Amino acid sequence: MTIGELVLKILSPVLELIAPLMPGEIFPYFFTMEMFQRSLIAALMVTIVAGLLGIFLLMRNLALIGDGLAHVSFGGVAIAIVLGSTTPLSYALALSIISAILIHEMQTRQILTGDASIAIFLTGMLALGLVVLRIWGGGIQTDIEGYLFGSLLLIDEASFDLICIVSIISIFFLIIMQKVLLVCSVDPLVAQVQGIPVRATGLAFSILTASIVVSMVQVMGALLVTALLVTPSATAQLISNSFRSCLIWAQFFGLTSVILGLYYSAELETGSGSMIALVTAAVFATVAIFQHVLKQMAIPSENFN
Repeated sequence: MTIGELVLKILSPVLELIAPLMPGEIFPYFFTMEMFQRSLIAALMVTIVAGLLGIFLLMRNLALIGDGLAHVSFGGVAIAIVLGSTTPLSYALALSIISAILIHEMQTRQILTGDASIAIFLTGMLALGLVVLRIWGGGIQTDIEGYLFGSLLLIDEASFDLICIVSIISIFFLIIMQKVLLVCSVDPLVAQVQGIPVRATGLAFSILTASIVVSMVQVMGALLVTALLVTPSATAQLISNSFRSCLIWAQFFGLTSVILGLYYSAELETGSGSMIALVTAAVFATVAIFQHVLKQMAIPSENFN
């Protein structure tokens, strides 16, 4: 029994139990049919991981690395599809990990800044994928659109296994290494003085980020990964006053956005990635406006006192 089959076997009864409570005509199928259950579980797992990872990316000023590696993964997917591979995510994973290592090394060795190296790999790998498709692609544009904008229907058993393995390993790593990553993100010099291997930690973090981004591509699409990786964490930072509360709120905003996004995408027959991205942006705007209004209401009372 594979990891994916085990996860599905454990969670399937739970989803079927709450299925009658779900609104809509199509959305309840995500809780009853195996194919849709697989998609829902995959979306929730990558959201949990994204909530944990996104906080550290914002602290390290690496919000755009998710976008860059997602474009790299598209290049890998394009090459895999042209070669006739049945596991395109494995190609995307290999290419993304190599790119993440090179980006980290160029930044560490001060060859290029992080933003510059990310931009080079982003445009270069995206261009590679487009050129490969144009020359050898043939009639495979439908599958490619799913990888660009997200399509839960692309999550087959092999992809689900990969998503489960990456998500489970990432959750354990981020929880166990939470304090080390926090110190390295806030003040690398202090971390180095304390004997923490900052460079090795950064390299491991880069590889983990690449793996997580690839696992998110089928849910969000290569062009929209950043929406789920960064926006819920950015929303959490607006209202949090501690690192722990920020992690909790990031999970809340991320999971809420995914559930609402999947519901509206199912009922309105839109792409899952684009709808989830739209909901995360709407949630961020709502929280930002609400917080601004509360601050404006508090100012007169403070002046009066």
